[in-house]
Amino acid sequence: MNRYRQTLASIDFPAFGAVLMLTIIGVMSVFSSNVNAEGVIVSTDYVRQIMWALIGLAVLLSLLGIDYRQLKDYSPYFYLFLIVVLIYTRFFGKVVNGARSWLGIGDLGVQPSEFMKLAVILLLARYLDNSEHESDAVRIAKSLGIVMLPVALILLAPDLGSALVFFPILFFMLIVAGIQRRHLIFMVLVVASMVLFTILPLWEKYILIRPTGFLLLFYQSPYDFILLGLVIIIIALSLWGRISFKKPVYYWISYVSLALGIGLALSIAAHKVLKEYQVMRLIVFLDPSIDPRGSGWNIIQSITAIGSGGFAGRGFLAGPQSHNNYIPQQSTDFIFSIIAEEWGFLGGLVVFGLFWLLLHRCAAIMEAVRDRYATYIVAGVMGMVAFHFMINSGMAMGIMPITGIPLLFLSYGGSSLLTIMAAMGIVLGISARRYHS
Repeated sequence: MNRYRQTLASIDFPAFGAVLMLTIIGVMSVFSSNVNAEGVIVSTDYVRQIMWALIGLAVLLSLLGIDYRQLKDYSPYFYLFLIVVLIYTRFFGKVVNGARSWLGIGDLGVQPSEFMKLAVILLLARYLDNSEHESDAVRIAKSLGIVMLPVALILLAPDLGSALVFFPILFFMLIVAGIQRRHLIFMVLVVASMVLFTILPLWEKYILIRPTGFLLLFYQSPYDFILLGLVIIIIALSLWGRISFKKPVYYWISYVSLALGIGLALSIAAHKVLKEYQVMRLIVFLDPSIDPRGSGWNIIQSITAIGSGGFAGRGFLAGPQSHNNYIPQQSTDFIFSIIAEEWGFLGGLVVFGLFWLLLHRCAAIMEAVRDRYATYIVAGVMGMVAFHFMINSGMAMGIMPITGIPLLFLSYGGSSLLTIMAAMGIVLGISARRYHS
């Protein structure tokens, strides 16, 4: 008990305070989303959120007492167990919002993909810590293997939003692992080209008043495969030039061509597997007015709610957009809209400030800790928190596409709240032992 008290006294209290404040704001916002314009409570989701918050806090405090290094040997088993659970969910899970990604009975359920994020962070940290002697190419390839197996299973649900979170986790951890800058830039080029080649043809097809027809090269067969073949030829010729003439220009041609080629191949696959509702989410992100009564409704109403909040907000339980139920999924995907409507720019600034404080303290913990394994864990948690915050808040403001990613600590849901509480319990445990080697 004395050792636990010493550990508790050594944690990063600003980070712990940010976690508590965000969780309290989340419970208040979920409660507000459960009240209609007449002041009648129409749902008891806030009761479940309080229960999950208390359980999550207990999990966080429990993990503080466990030396994070003990998790290293168990991380492969945790990872494999959740892989089996994801496979089971793929065939026998509950369908919610078009994705078979839930397990449970009645209204109670868990989303295994949320817990998988923490499992990937722990296993990836273990591998990166044990692979300092390997080349960057090998480390990237094996790290991608660890990430892509759960990503593939989650995409089969299909749950695009949850799958996307694994990539910033990987990217943050590879940065901290010291992977060369050119390899990281290559990964960014692949992702950027994939997004560009996926979105631009949809923009031309659905939004452009006078389509040119040129961009169908990126999504319509057989033109897309012909274009991909041309890119492969360019890659082959540039590699031959590099080997034959030893000039750097051929290396950079092959470097850029390979990144664009992989991005093109992934975009072709995306066009083949994207569901209609997922396509429309991309379309309304580009122009919400294209379907104002359908897929664009969420973004339009969210932006209206945020704008109506003004500088100081309408007041707690006084937001007309949310309490008249104009915002769909307002307790989950668009919880930030309620905060901005009721507490205005100042309330949004408080939320932004708390997330900034949490990420800043995580960065400080990484600088102070002496153990590479611990550093990798904190980096993975940072990537997860930063991506969730950036995408969800941007989604509410209409500057990011709708992906169904919750706002950690704030959105209604037990799986995401328990996962981030467990993750922060490990991070705070690391902060308490930051001078251990």
